[in-house]
Amino acid sequence: MTLTHKINDTSTLTRGYIIALISAAILSTTAIFIRYLTQTYHIPPLVLAFWRDSFVILTLLPILSLRHPSILRVKRPHLLYLIGYGFVLAIFNTLWTLSVDLNGAAISTVLVYCSAAFTVLLGWWFFKESLNWGKLLAMLLSLGGCVLISGILTSTTSRASLAGISIGILSGLSYAAYSLMGRSAAQRGLNPWVTLFYTFGFATIFLICFNLLPENLLPGTATCIADYFWLGKSFAGWGILFLLAAGPTVAGFGLYNVSLSYLPSSVANLIVTLEPAFTAVSAYFLLGERLNELQIGGSLMILAGVISLRIQIPTSWRKQQISRQQHSQNGQY
Repeated sequence: MTLTHKINDTSTLTRGYIIALISAAILSTTAIFIRYLTQTYHIPPLVLAFWRDSFVILTLLPILSLRHPSILRVKRPHLLYLIGYGFVLAIFNTLWTLSVDLNGAAISTVLVYCSAAFTVLLGWWFFKESLNWGKLLAMLLSLGGCVLISGILTSTTSRASLAGISIGILSGLSYAAYSLMGRSAAQRGLNPWVTLFYTFGFATIFLICFNLLPENLLPGTATCIADYFWLGKSFAGWGILFLLAAGPTVAGFGLYNVSLSYLPSSVANLIVTLEPAFTAVSAYFLLGERLNELQIGGSLMILAGVISLRIQIPTSWRKQQISRQQHSQNGQY
């Protein structure tokens, strides 16, 4: 490996790490917004998820149309892929919003990052991403932290909280699937912001279908047409819901998609496990939520996992980048 290759690879990795960290900081406010809306206005979680995704589309459409109208055109095979990607996002949004409603902002955010372990294993399986000691250590620390912060080990865990924890862990699995599909979209050459626009657009359609299901099949759905306008004349409520979409959702998910252009999905997902720490601090000051000693220990374990990942730069990823450059020069990639 030449010095130029090393500098370029390190620069690419550093850029990816920084973007992923900024994404984590922005995304950490998402659960705060959702928790506030469900507690203050008691809006059904899936109705909230529907409007959140809808406002994302309303935010991105004028920006992309005015700046790069031609970029919104995608090939038919890519369109079919984005429909599937949107379905995965709709599943994740559903589980994630229900988890925040049941578990609170801090715990639900930590539980969703059991996705780190899923992403590492699935990325190794499907995308042949490296599975080195740094990732394994980060994965184990993240899982251990999720166990501690969920409260499963304490005798006071109730059936209701176990249901919430189960939904939280499933949200982690769906987030892992979202991350892997984002990495695949980047490999297909899709613009990350266009990907964000189409996936949230299709997710909105799927969330309409989810809300049409009977409430006994899926909790938190709209029981009638009026439920879609639950916030009524509350301009403050609609404003907060729009800010949730236009701010942390667009910027957070958008930057996360961008980071997947520079990093393996497993590395990007492990880095944004810093989000629970940001959320825990915000939830403490804004919502009065407090983590106990075990939960604080779990958060520190997750932080340690991210630090260990940053120390151990994935050399195999560098080799993959060099190999791709060589193939590109030879006209084979």
